[in-house]
Amino acid sequence: MGLRRPRVILADDHRLLREAFAQILAPKCEVVGSVGDGRALLAAAAELKPDLVVVDIGMPQLNGLEATRQLKRTMPDVKIVILTINEDPDLAAEAVRAGAACYLLKNSAASELLQAIDEAMWGRSYITPLVAKGLVEALARRSDEPEEPSLSSVRQREVLQLLAEGRTMKEIARILKITPRTVAFHKYGMMKHLGVKSTAELVRMALKLGVIAE
Repeated sequence: MGLRRPRVILADDHRLLREAFAQILAPKCEVVGSVGDGRALLAAAAELKPDLVVVDIGMPQLNGLEATRQLKRTMPDVKIVILTINEDPDLAAEAVRAGAACYLLKNSAASELLQAIDEAMWGRSYITPLVAKGLVEALARRSDEPEEPSLSSVRQREVLQLLAEGRTMKEIARILKITPRTVAFHKYGMMKHLGVKSTAELVRMALKLGVIAE
């Protein structure tokens, strides 16, 4: 991993897993932060300036894919390692598009996680063999498919995840530090754009499009 131990933030909503990962990484990395949701990850990264982030996809408030997109926009040099239970190659393809350098499963060996971090710190990519074949097919399939309606706005995707978590518009406004009226504007704008008539339909469409993670 080079001469200097990389500074790492761990992001997962299970504290026991974060503690286990910290022990695995301790000999070769400096774990400078540990957080349980995507919004806390963005705040910690801005403060701690890590070299690398190990992040789960299915996190509350802001999922790992959206957190990855936002981190790579504000900190383009940070390396992102996705560590998840989800073997879906389409989700792995979306993670690569979002800027992740590595994609591993939580049932991978500890040595594979260390190998992935090593590859990322040398500027290379690593995809676990468990999803690598399907990933190539998913990337090729996506490029051949007709373009589906999408949600390109960061704020729309943030509102949508919180709606999917069952948050009220007042709660979403508080979390995102915007007005309930702005939340409503984004919600109904998304419903119109995607041609759906209820919040449940909106969430189902977002899951289908990979805008939010299950």
